[in-house]
Amino acid sequence: MNQVKNRLQALGLLDRSFGGATDEELDAAVAALDDDHRDALVELAGADADAAAIREAIAHGRLDGTLEGVALVLADACLADCIEQLGDHAENPTSDQLREVLPGIAERHGVAITRIMLASTVVGEAPASVIIRDLLKHDDLVKLPPVEPRPLSPMVQVPEIDEAEREAIKTKRKEMKERKQAAARASREQAARARHRA
Repeated sequence: MNQVKNRLQALGLLDRSFGGATDEELDAAVAALDDDHRDALVELAGADADAAAIREAIAHGRLDGTLEGVALVLADACLADCIEQLGDHAENPTSDQLREVLPGIAERHGVAITRIMLASTVVGEAPASVIIRDLLKHDDLVKLPPVEPRPLSPMVQVPEIDEAEREAIKTKRKEMKERKQAAARASREQAARARHRA
C-alpha cells in the first residue's frame, strides 16, 4: 500500500512539473530534440507532438506510463547533462552536490525541463529521490509552483430561472404525473375487467 501511495505522489510531482511548464517551454524542448527522440515523442503524443498534444497525452496517460515516457524523452538530454556534471556522485548525490550543478543545468535546459527531469527521477525511484523531492518542494530554483485547486467534477453553470417560469415547469410536471397516474389506473382497471370476463 505504501509503495502505491509513494508512486502516486511521485506521479503527482511529475504531473505538477508539466503543469508548471509553459507551452513555449514545452515547444522549445520539442524543437531541441534529435530525430530519435522526436520519433519516440510522436509515438507517445501523436504526430503533432506540440505542447497541446503533450498535455493531452499525459492527461490521459498518467497511469499507463505515457506521462513517464514523455518526461523521459523531453528530459533525456537534461538528465545526461546532470549525470555528467555530478560525475562520480551521479548515482546518489547529496543535496549540496545537486544544488551546485542545478543552476548550470537550468541555464542550459531551462527550469521547466530541469524540474521535469528531477520529477522523473523521483518516479524512477532514484536513490536520491528523497533529496530530489525536497528540492522540488523547497529549493528556490526548481521549486514546483503551488497546486491549483481543481474541482472534482466539471463546474456546470445552471441558468437562472425566474419564479413564474419555475411555477410553469412545476405545473407542467404535476399535470404529466397526473396523466401518467390516470393512464396507469385505466390500464389496471382494464386488466381487472379482462380477468373478470375470463
